[in-house]
Amino acid sequence: MPTALDKVLYTAKAKTTGGRDGQGRTDDGRLEVTLSSPGGAGKGTNPEQLFAIGYSACFIGAMKAVAPKVGVQVPADATIDAEVDLGPTSLGYGISVRLNIALPGLERAKAEQLVAEAHKVCPYSNATRNNIDVKINVA
Repeated sequence: MPTALDKVLYTAKAKTTGGRDGQGRTDDGRLEVTLSSPGGAGKGTNPEQLFAIGYSACFIGAMKAVAPKVGVQVPADATIDAEVDLGPTSLGYGISVRLNIALPGLERAKAEQLVAEAHKVCPYSNATRNNIDVKINVA
């Protein structure tokens, strides 16, 4: 059963035309992208790349939000290398995700605790939980 929002904090609005070989633009004009199919000859990005950036950016935000609970500070040079796979499934097509997280200077146990807590609250993690395969690796 889906989890309903208690309150809407923000609504992103975007319009896309042409699908994977089209254009996308947010209503405020802050983002405008040319789209192309993965591996194709087009010059634009693709939905999987956008998902990788969105998920990794959101996850860093989640780590910053839970860092005080864990008793650490997220290093300024923290990075996430996100990989989003696209492939066929028995139902059509699907994606899977790997988040490779580097938290320089944090001891491994604290880094793993921080990542585990962030995975509980990250909106992307909650949206994908039990829907797609997500693997999280702490470097």
